[in-house]
Amino acid sequence: MPRFIAGNKRSNAMTRNCNRFDNQLMRDCSRNLALRSRFDREGCWYNDGVKRPAFAAAIIAALVLCRSACAQGAGDGGKPVDGTARLNIAWRTFGGEQFWSDELVYGQWRIQRQAISGHYRLLDPHNVRRAWGSEDQCRAAFAEAKRVGSIPPLKGKAVVTLHGLGRSRDHMEAIASFLEREGGFTSINVSYASTRRSIDQHAQSLAHVIDGLEGIDEINFVCHSLGNLVVRRYLGEATADEPRWKVDPRIKRMVMLGPPNNGAQLAEVLADVLHDSDLAWFVAGPSAWQLARQWDDAKQKLAVPKFEFGIIAGGCGDARGLNPLIAGDDDLIVRVEETKLPGACDFYLLNCRHGHLTTDETAMKCVLSFLQHGYFTSADKRQPIASGGEAAAAAQP
Repeated sequence: MPRFIAGNKRSNAMTRNCNRFDNQLMRDCSRNLALRSRFDREGCWYNDGVKRPAFAAAIIAALVLCRSACAQGAGDGGKPVDGTARLNIAWRTFGGEQFWSDELVYGQWRIQRQAISGHYRLLDPHNVRRAWGSEDQCRAAFAEAKRVGSIPPLKGKAVVTLHGLGRSRDHMEAIASFLEREGGFTSINVSYASTRRSIDQHAQSLAHVIDGLEGIDEINFVCHSLGNLVVRRYLGEATADEPRWKVDPRIKRMVMLGPPNNGAQLAEVLADVLHDSDLAWFVAGPSAWQLARQWDDAKQKLAVPKFEFGIIAGGCGDARGLNPLIAGDDDLIVRVEETKLPGACDFYLLNCRHGHLTTDETAMKCVLSFLQHGYFTSADKRQPIASGGEAAAAAQP
């Protein structure tokens, strides 16, 4: 069902069409049952071998899907023209994997935007959908939940965690819980549709999440892989001619885990091997395309953090690495040299694979140390990466 940007006249016409479809479908179903059903000894209806309960469930599902499709087409981005609330069935969801991006994260509550249809939903701490429709409707439902006292306020120091390409917030759950338990941080574990949207779009959603952190005194980032580029793109908006958001002044520190700060050779290699297949890029998505084929343009909008940041790279400590498809030391996905970014306060090489950087015990302890003190192991063992100006000054006699 295509999305329509329509006025009241067109929306009302669609509503009438939905009602006609409902009525016709029910009449056809009743006629079908009357003509082709029989009653067995147990009192169950059959229709060509299918029991009535199953058949009725299929009819209800068809009606719900029809209603949902018509509703999404009735307004801009799923917003009803008359602004009325939508009927909500409180069912448990998967929490948002590759098709939903968080627009608000408040404790364990979140408002998410669907990457394809553009409509929104409100999830409670158990991933049960409590409202859906437009952003305004979901925010109104969230405000009501706060008003009745079921959502505790945010406070203290927050750590915002972002996963990498093709992952979900579940991948950051271990380290987020560790930092909350051992460091006393308020965990803000963010999901974004990493394979469905561009880095720019991810950064805009992140900006909305950060704007919603009312009551928080300090913000820190811990990001894995692509998530680091999302934060750098968020920071890069400050240099835009007409910035769409302002960088939050509460940000203090950031730890980058396996960041492709200088692009990803593996993405380029895979693009060559797959001959830029349309199917491959449909699956991998716009962000992967930016890494593989549009890096020169994408990196122009990535800022170097002006606050303290450190980098943990996975590798073997040799010149070979784990992946024979890419040159030099690597963690199977990202080369060690690709992780380095001038200006880093500390750099730590860990014998660990890319996907395990978020669960490795040593990595988690190093992350906590950096967020608390600004170094991974100790002040005298820091390995900073000099910025361009510092490197030039050091080279002068």
